[in-house]
Amino acid sequence: MASLREIRKRLQSIYNIQQLTKAMEMVAASRLHQVQIKVKQAKPYVIKLSEILDRLSQITQDIKHPLLEQREVKKVGVVIVAADMGLSGPYNKDIFSAANKFLKTYTQEQVELILVGKKATDYYKKRPWNIRFEFGEWGEKLTSHQIKTFANQLMSWFLIGELDEIWLVYTHYVTMMTRKVMVEKFLNIQQISPKSEKSSVDYIFEPNPKQIYGAILFNYCMTKFQSILNESYASELAARIFAMKAATSNADDMIEKLTLVRNKVRQAGITKEMLEITSGAEGLT
Repeated sequence: MASLREIRKRLQSIYNIQQLTKAMEMVAASRLHQVQIKVKQAKPYVIKLSEILDRLSQITQDIKHPLLEQREVKKVGVVIVAADMGLSGPYNKDIFSAANKFLKTYTQEQVELILVGKKATDYYKKRPWNIRFEFGEWGEKLTSHQIKTFANQLMSWFLIGELDEIWLVYTHYVTMMTRKVMVEKFLNIQQISPKSEKSSVDYIFEPNPKQIYGAILFNYCMTKFQSILNESYASELAARIFAMKAATSNADDMIEKLTLVRNKVRQAGITKEMLEITSGAEGLT
């Protein structure tokens, strides 16, 4: 059995870890609240852009835009959005599992990875996939300007023909308890087909509908990409909250068990000392 000093050191170590997990849970909860607001704010904007594109597609049926172009797939870009750090349960593992399953449908020569998050870089640098671009330490540090630049870069690679398709692997945030890893096509964009009958209202567009469609399509891509990053970060924070809560609970259980062991060892030590005193007193009589 361990000595009383060793048990006390172990207890102190667990106390320290528990304080750390509690602090990380609180920080994650605070950040999640802020990101949830961004996620909620972005959804109506994406939906409204989709409705406008839908309305324009009703008016101009023969719209042709480079972002809608479907061509022979020679090079595929796969954007994998993971976390910069662990301590979030199976969050990163689930992303890599879904990504690897998708990557098996292509050869190594066909695919180039675009990695977001330090964990994604660490994971795929050890594997035989070609990495086109990597972006670490993002999360709340990534500004709107950087996100737009990133989205523009993705669209540029597609438009100049360096990548024939771009796919996204990310975690869709639903609620604190619910999230789902998504494998979703980003480019080429599937032309939005009319969902309703053509409107009887005769709209006047300035400039013409095709130019407006193109401008809105770029905004749609950037907004959608920003929304995806927000959802991924919200999912990561939610996963970390539950992981840290579980770690704190496990620490409570260990502290309780070790406290009982400490008390037993201390009691055994007291009993031993009393027996030694009693034996010594009897030897003197």
